[in-house]
Amino acid sequence: MPFSPGVQQYGDARVGQTLSTAVDLHSLGAPAQLQSGLTALRDELLLTPRRASLSLFIGLPGNGQALAAASLGRALGLPVLRVDLSAVISKYIGETEKNLDRVFGTAGRASAILFFDEADAIFGGRTDVQDSHDRYANVEVNYLLGKLEAFPGPAILGTSSRVDIDPTLLRRVRHVLYFYAPLHPPRP
Repeated sequence: MPFSPGVQQYGDARVGQTLSTAVDLHSLGAPAQLQSGLTALRDELLLTPRRASLSLFIGLPGNGQALAAASLGRALGLPVLRVDLSAVISKYIGETEKNLDRVFGTAGRASAILFFDEADAIFGGRTDVQDSHDRYANVEVNYLLGKLEAFPGPAILGTSSRVDIDPTLLRRVRHVLYFYAPLHPPRP
């Protein structure tokens, strides 16, 4: 998956990859409103770094949500764990929950910021139950909502559309930041 310039990613996809960057939060080349929102989020997390805080980054892929998350982590001195939902979600019953337990356990031990890229893939609205697949998909979303509520640190959901996110989850979001255009950090 392509990232904005300056983002490095390493680690095991089944437990999340650590994102890092040398780009400072104020050097992102973000529009004023987005920069103000990122600064407010940073300030809130500086005051209460181990308190649950859910944020939503909305924008097209490639507009810099991962770079902003990595820069935020750099500003706070916290690692950022990018959750690759394609590696975490399994077609086998119970495996998704085991993978999520690994992710949340790793993030909790590392006092990391969780960054769910393309979050609408799993945080999409729950559906009416038509068959066992729908029921199990709803169970996964409920399980993930519970894990997020119990997680004692910041989590960021990256998505291309607010409409695709489950309304139950939206009620828990503290910050909504829009990435209308790609970020333009300085080139090394």
